[in-house]
Amino acid sequence: MKLSGILAVLLLVYTERSGFGMCHPKPACRYPPSQWCRSLEIAIECRVEKQCMEVNATRPNQAVPGVSVTLYYESLCPDCREFITQQLFPTWTMLQDIMAVTLVPYGNAKVHQSFLSNSPFTCQHGEPECRGNMIEACILHLTEHSLAFHIIYCMESSADVLSAAQSCLRLYAPSVPWSRVDSCVKGDLGYQLMRANALMTRALNPAHTHVPWITFNGEYTEENEDKAMSSLFQLVCHLYKVSRCICE
Repeated sequence: MKLSGILAVLLLVYTERSGFGMCHPKPACRYPPSQWCRSLEIAIECRVEKQCMEVNATRPNQAVPGVSVTLYYESLCPDCREFITQQLFPTWTMLQDIMAVTLVPYGNAKVHQSFLSNSPFTCQHGEPECRGNMIEACILHLTEHSLAFHIIYCMESSADVLSAAQSCLRLYAPSVPWSRVDSCVKGDLGYQLMRANALMTRALNPAHTHVPWITFNGEYTEENEDKAMSSLFQLVCHLYKVSRCICE
């Protein structure tokens, strides 16, 4: 809950408690509303302990690390696209204060044995997917993460992922010319980014067997992945609460 929302709740309670609008209003307590949740004693005196408990339950604890979600995916994989558009992006927009997302576009792509050379990649859904993976890798590299995620969501939710790339970039990052992305895709930078994604994917333990492949705080479990596919929002909230309990 943002500060403005917190103050709105407390001021509403203050209005009700103090009889605001009556002829002879009486202050609810001797502390201003901004101090009501400072301690349990003050909250009790001002008769807002329930509201303060609710506020503290929803406020991110800055001392507790958020939930790190890493998605290993392919740009044209139908299941990946559904997860990004129906679960990952909507959940992130609501829980980004306690949730960090890392996107790794590569998935089941392959490279030749001469991995350290400029060998071309082969992708599960053909050359268009290789290009889509590289476009998204370049966008992640060239733009701020939040903007990049919006652009990739825009692409993945479109009927044609590749055709939507330029318009999505122009919509969310108008200061980044398409020529920079195109140069990245066609030049050595794009290959370097894809090699890095290949290394990250190959380093998974256990090794990935399908996409989307989702890890939480660096760990993969089939149980968490199943929960994420049905309700990522609930899973992230649960993992964050568990983390808070451990740390506290």
